[in-house]
Amino acid sequence: MGRSGPEVADIFRRYGADWREQHWASLSTERRAAMTAIERCRTSALGGHVEQCDRCGERRIAYNSCRSRSCPKCQWLARAEWIEARREELLDTQYFHVVFTVPNEIAAIAFQNASTVYKILFHAAAETLRTIAADRRHLGAEIGFFAVLHTWGQNLSYHPHLHCVVPGGGLSPDGSRWIACRPGFFLPVAVLSRLFRRLFLEGLQRAFDAGELRFFSSLERLRDPIAFRRYLDPARQVNWVVYAKPPFAGAEQVLEYVGRYTHRVAIANNRIVDIEDGKVRFRWKDYRNENRQKVMTLEAGEFIRRFLVHVLPEGFQRIRYYGFMGNRYRKQKLARCRELLGMQQSDTAVKPKEERDYRDKVEELTGVSLRECPFCRQGQMVCIEVLAPVASQDPPFLDTS
Repeated sequence: MGRSGPEVADIFRRYGADWREQHWASLSTERRAAMTAIERCRTSALGGHVEQCDRCGERRIAYNSCRSRSCPKCQWLARAEWIEARREELLDTQYFHVVFTVPNEIAAIAFQNASTVYKILFHAAAETLRTIAADRRHLGAEIGFFAVLHTWGQNLSYHPHLHCVVPGGGLSPDGSRWIACRPGFFLPVAVLSRLFRRLFLEGLQRAFDAGELRFFSSLERLRDPIAFRRYLDPARQVNWVVYAKPPFAGAEQVLEYVGRYTHRVAIANNRIVDIEDGKVRFRWKDYRNENRQKVMTLEAGEFIRRFLVHVLPEGFQRIRYYGFMGNRYRKQKLARCRELLGMQQSDTAVKPKEERDYRDKVEELTGVSLRECPFCRQGQMVCIEVLAPVASQDPPFLDTS
């Protein structure tokens, strides 16, 4: 299940120490923790266990994962579990993908005030969708959706935006019927864009007035209220990009989409081409040039800087649910939606959470057995020794098995 090519962890292990030494004072706690976790992931530093086949006797070492949400190698199981949970919530209707982005002036403020501005982004986008959908001139219904925060572009540049997945319809105000949107059309993006811009700027001004924004370096002048308002003037005049993609082809395409987007980190390991002479080469898609695949070369230190920019503030929820998918009333309202859509009600009882071996989870979700011997394909791998974490200042031993 591993790969033999270069990985983000290799870059951190090779160049991270020097980069830390130069930038330690300005490095946040979350980014320090992310660096350390990725460097130590699946190495002796985190401990692990030795397994042996009960048939052919072959042995292998399995080191523990870091489980950091910033690690490119530690998201696939969480993603599979999340998708399985969402599978039970799919409705028999068309689904839309709506993307909310912000102008460069706003992105610059977000760069220095991540947690505050990301919260405003979520709130403004959610209120925009719910308000316009509730308007009888457009849909006149209570909708439900989930939103996923991304902060990167293909070249690891800073580009905060929100992906929303929305069923094409909603509950009438009295909950007595399902109101479907027109086939292939959800809500007018021009109307969404104007309301989103207003709600976001109002939220940003409230945050400024409450002293929740901090400015330094090139934005230090924005501490002055007049300078702050003038800085936002261009953003008030331009159209903010709200993009509604064509509807998904069906429920399975929705699941394929969420699998790609929900637990993604800034760059996947399979995009790293090579690491040589202090430089990192990686593949990226140029959306401004007919989506052409290109290769970008960055100094290792610049690659590390760009990667760490996208580490989220500690505890920040990057996937959120709204409307009839809101956590509080999701079960009841989704049941009502299924009833109105003529869907078969799920009779699966909610099972209490129990701590299961990760190998059982993997086999249940993917059909792949981690217990089967990879050498003889007939025996079962049995744990014969537990390896304690290795406390050392030296680079951790890498598992190359």
